[in-house]
Amino acid sequence: MLTFTGCKSTGGLIGEADQTIEASKIIEDANKDLKQIKVLYEKNETKREELKNAMIADDVPAVKKICEEVVQTINDGTVSGKTALDKIDQARDLNINEDYAEYLRLKWEALNRQLQAFEEYRQAARKLRDNFDPNNADVRAAVIADFRQRNEEIQKLQEKARDFSSQAVDLAKEVHRKQKEQEQ
Repeated sequence: MLTFTGCKSTGGLIGEADQTIEASKIIEDANKDLKQIKVLYEKNETKREELKNAMIADDVPAVKKICEEVVQTINDGTVSGKTALDKIDQARDLNINEDYAEYLRLKWEALNRQLQAFEEYRQAARKLRDNFDPNNADVRAAVIADFRQRNEEIQKLQEKARDFSSQAVDLAKEVHRKQKEQEQ
């Protein structure tokens, strides 16, 4: 975690003391929550393909089982994600320098979009779990259409999340570069 202590500082001798370093410690803690999400994701990244294959095979018990596992995983990850968002908000409420405030805004936006994507996936999995019926062509088609539509929305949200995350990383690199230049 880069500390943004050297750029566009707020506060100082007259104003409230800069709390950027304190905020960065809160973000280090939030990153632990985010690592828990990454572990859950890595453990379950094959689920989409398994679900797709189960749907193609019209294997109702497998679809229901995989969907239930997906829902539970997303529920667990969402708890960690919301905890991380709360910590980012806590850090944003401190008197921090402008660069770090912008970094935290971008980080918050990225995580928020990712959580929205998770919710779309959770809703898609719930609908499949509760309604997948290969013997009823109309219901099957409706459920699959909803799943596809939600997958498109998931992709859009994940792309937005990646964009915000990339902007945050670029900002961190730029601030770090400026700090090094100032030290020389």
